[in-house]
Amino acid sequence: MIDHPIPYGHQYITDEDIAAVTEALRSDYMTQGPRIAEFEKAFRTRVGSDYACMVSNGTAALHLCALALGIKPGDKVITTPITFVASANGFRYEGAEIVFCDIDPRTFLMDLDKLEEMLKASPAGTYKAVVPVDFAGYPIDEERLRRLADRYGFAIVVDACHAPGASFTDSRGRVQKVGSCKYSDLACFSFHPVKHIATGEGGAVTTSNPRLYGRVSLFRTHGITKDPSMLTKIDGGWYYEMQELGYNYRITDLQAALGLSQLKRLDWSIARRNEIARRYDEAFSGSAVRTPWRAEGIVHAFHLYIIQVDNRKELYDRLRENNIFSQVLYIPAHTMPYYKRLGWKEGDCPVAEEYYRHCLALPMVPSLTSEEQEWVIEKVLEFAR
Repeated sequence: MIDHPIPYGHQYITDEDIAAVTEALRSDYMTQGPRIAEFEKAFRTRVGSDYACMVSNGTAALHLCALALGIKPGDKVITTPITFVASANGFRYEGAEIVFCDIDPRTFLMDLDKLEEMLKASPAGTYKAVVPVDFAGYPIDEERLRRLADRYGFAIVVDACHAPGASFTDSRGRVQKVGSCKYSDLACFSFHPVKHIATGEGGAVTTSNPRLYGRVSLFRTHGITKDPSMLTKIDGGWYYEMQELGYNYRITDLQAALGLSQLKRLDWSIARRNEIARRYDEAFSGSAVRTPWRAEGIVHAFHLYIIQVDNRKELYDRLRENNIFSQVLYIPAHTMPYYKRLGWKEGDCPVAEEYYRHCLALPMVPSLTSEEQEWVIEKVLEFAR
């Protein structure tokens, strides 16, 4: 019997994290200081990209990608309905027409066969960008996406908010880290408390394209620059120019200090999450509980562990009665009232809608104890029987 709440996700803060933030508080900087650049360097080194730009949250990261790509009203952008709505909203902010592509029933990611059918049905250049989501921590096949992008003329923006530390093996046998942008143009990350790296709020954009990095960096800070190579004139050391209508999407030095400390534990976090996932897999094998599928050559980041069951609400309520706080992720974005007003309706993405009827995220945090996990397993199996 567990007599305390077990959440589906939660931040994991150590004494080292607290010491890092305390040190930052005692320094000369709270907002824009040297730890931001340190965090950016450490993060781009970890994911293998040429550039990383730290920002205020994952939604800001997505919006900055739209700005960097020059998305304008009427541009068509494809994303998946099984995601948090920010994946679509970040591009909608610039007036993009959002097109939802249904999901693969095994991976719950954007179905690339359906995507290819959509692309073939329209002239090349119809779609300005495709925004796949590495849902639950499972990486999309970026190599195949790159081939489609080259053929049909769109940019790839990977929403990797669930997947720092994930990787896939390409056709040449090379391990490709999520966020490296070897095949994508841009990738976005979130540092929300339930994510792998927690900074309270926070996010990042990675890219290996210097032009896109320059655009993201400019729009992050009001569109203001002090770069002498970009200025139209120089009046003195104080001089700066606002060259674009940008935003205040900056992260703080305090958050960067916490992020740097958390980043050091990313490999441990991924290993621990996979250990928890394997125990769930073993426990539910042979039962009525459907467990996540994954292919060879994939390192799954397991932000979420999603099962599928019949009578999902009954299980959700039963777990809550036993201090287990599971979650339903996500309500298909195309069924939200806002997107319905734009012409989408139930039935447009039938696989995503069927997924939604059965999905449930079980507790998946690195700090989950063996006793807590066994309690979750016991209660799920009691229901399944």
